Amino acid sequence: MKNSDPYRIRIAKRIAKELKKGSVVNLGVGIPTLIPDYLEPDQEVFLQSENGLLGMGPTPPPDEIDMDLISASKHPVTLGRGASLFSSADSFVMIRGGHVDVAVLGALQVSETGEIANWAVPGEDILGVGGAMDLVPGAKKIIVAITHVTKEGKPKLVRELTYPTSGIRQVEMIVTEKAVFTVENGRMTLREIAEDTSLEEVRELTAARYEVAEDLKRMPTYS
Repeated sequence: MKNSDPYRIRIAKRIAKELKKGSVVNLGVGIPTLIPDYLEPDQEVFLQSENGLLGMGPTPPPDEIDMDLISASKHPVTLGRGASLFSSADSFVMIRGGHVDVAVLGALQVSETGEIANWAVPGEDILGVGGAMDLVPGAKKIIVAITHVTKEGKPKLVRELTYPTSGIRQVEMIVTEKAVFTVENGRMTLREIAEDTSLEEVRELTAARYEVAEDLKRMPTYS
């Protein structure tokens, strides 16, 4: 079943429009795994999952679900035309070998310089590092897909990380339900804001320092 959270869907749809034809795109756990449901057929993006799949398709209808065919979030998926299945070891050879054009990752925090933390919360049990430690340095471009604040209302875009880092590599883009930011040369820039928010609200909910683009745009709305 497709996710029904309108904010998470907004993020997934916006990132889907960012993906270029012919690119190999790794989708991390969480919001990124919603993206296959919002790609256009003519985009011809090759979706890679770290558990051993290249050519991932959208969510299957309920009567066609096969739980042997899942995403990194353990959600049922389909196979696109020409898809291939392989071991997790081979999947990480692709990632470490620089064959992934874009990695779309979730995160717990993003610093104002574009450094991310997405694998451990101090004081809580750690299930494992996952693929982030390989994807952060291995992908040619990193897009972060996150809600703007935590469930407690605390900003996820911060001046400095307070959670363990996933690597010193800077991300290139951050998409939340409220805004789109880019990071270049360690400086964060606000590029787009959602129709149902304002510059004042974004400032209030963002702890990171950032510049506002001269050509600031509204985030596109999608049906």
